Amino acid sequence: MPEIYQTKPVKRIAAIDIGTNSFHAVIVDVYPDGSFYTIDKLKEMVLLAEKGFDNRLSDGAFQRALDALHKIKTLCDHQGAEKIMAYATSAIREAENGGELIQRVIDDVGVKIVAIPGRVEAELIGLAVQHGVEMSNSPSLIMDVGGGSVEYIIANNEKFFHLSSKKLGVARMTARFVDNDPISDEEIQALTTHFRTNLTDVAQSFASNRASMMIGSSGTMENIALMIAYRKEKTPNLSVNELEFTAAEFFNLYDDVIGMDYDERAELKGLDDKRVSLLPAGLVLVNYVLKTFGIKRVKISSQALREGIILRYLNQEMTYLQETEFIESPRRRSVLELVHKCNWHEQHSRHVAKLALQLFDHFQKEFDLEDVDRELLEYACFMHDIGYHISHRKHHKHALYIIRNSDLKGFKENEIEIMANVSRYHRRSTPKSRHKHYDKLPKAEKQRVKKLSAIMRIADGLDRSHYQNVQGMTIEKTADQVIINIKTESDPQLEIWGAMRKNALFEEVTGRTLKIQKAEKFSPAMV
Repeated sequence: MPEIYQTKPVKRIAAIDIGTNSFHAVIVDVYPDGSFYTIDKLKEMVLLAEKGFDNRLSDGAFQRALDALHKIKTLCDHQGAEKIMAYATSAIREAENGGELIQRVIDDVGVKIVAIPGRVEAELIGLAVQHGVEMSNSPSLIMDVGGGSVEYIIANNEKFFHLSSKKLGVARMTARFVDNDPISDEEIQALTTHFRTNLTDVAQSFASNRASMMIGSSGTMENIALMIAYRKEKTPNLSVNELEFTAAEFFNLYDDVIGMDYDERAELKGLDDKRVSLLPAGLVLVNYVLKTFGIKRVKISSQALREGIILRYLNQEMTYLQETEFIESPRRRSVLELVHKCNWHEQHSRHVAKLALQLFDHFQKEFDLEDVDRELLEYACFMHDIGYHISHRKHHKHALYIIRNSDLKGFKENEIEIMANVSRYHRRSTPKSRHKHYDKLPKAEKQRVKKLSAIMRIADGLDRSHYQNVQGMTIEKTADQVIINIKTESDPQLEIWGAMRKNALFEEVTGRTLKIQKAEKFSPAMV
């Protein structure tokens, strides 16, 4: 450990980037001044989209993901990581069975995966690059080439001018466009046309914030840099961070390699074995960007999404202000004190509350609920995941225990019981007479719990990604159906799956079937 760290770390945390090609984990010690020092790293090549992007993870990819996360969790436990943050990107975000994988990881591995939108992925990568690479006041184009998506950030050392995520990853492009080996001229042209069509907004922003430097991150860019370094006999011994090459050096590599077949590429020094098939699509992309934007120099950032996850966590921790001292209501203050003690998933919990209250307002009269029920539902949403403070497994039951035994101020005993039970039923089983804490409630309060739980289950499912993908919704009712139209920032499959797998109680209390679909267009009612 460097001598500059004379004080003891305050926490050891881990971040996992669950990408399309590979999973990257980093374990760091956090210091009182907000700095961090890397203790360990692990990279697992998983190739989630080895058979292309057909909206489902194959059985093999599913198992490879579980195996990789078991290894990473074992390392985190061995190193004593107190907190593990796992963020999933393109492949899991889009897959029909991505939600199933997330649930299996919770149950079997004990890690909670957050599936983030592409814009957030770009922002976190930008933060990591700003933190890890020497940047000037002049803009640079940051390009993070993944398997499913490519993130584009135009930034200087202080701010972002452009953030976007494009479905142009090398695994996706290879599956869609590349059938020949070596890649054919027609396939190169098709790829180039596709890039031109999909990068118009990046080009427009670049025109306003011109850059002569491109900063590349993630495996494809690192491999290209290493191949060029080997050709120059200047291979880095310690790190690829800040490793530079010129556009001219890349063009020479491109001309020499693009016509190679698989066996010839496999002999290239600096190229990972599992990237041999994906290299041609990556070369065509980099070639297009360098030529189109007239960029002269490229350097590599070894920091990417995983470090961005760490930095985001630190920013939130270091800027956190205790809001409870300004809250007059003892009920609300008491709930917020509890959730803060339990390291609550604040953004997720507040978003679930927002969605739940919208559903409540729509069904309040039909369900014969009072305004106090609305308040109890909001607080139950705030507290529904605090059981994670004890364990990932059965966290819904742990939430019930914590709420019942936390001496919440300002609440009557029956109100605490209602909040505890509603929180307990946000997942897994619905209310049953064999559940002792539910069974002892009076009949009227059992009905309140069922109705409020039905609402929360749908609201919680609609933020299954834990990243507030649902930006708005409208609710329609017919005699036999409830239709929820959702407006989302990115692919809605995970949220629809998350809510529909918990539809039974909602359908029971409404007497209607539930349908959730992506809204065709934005409506002012979607708030």
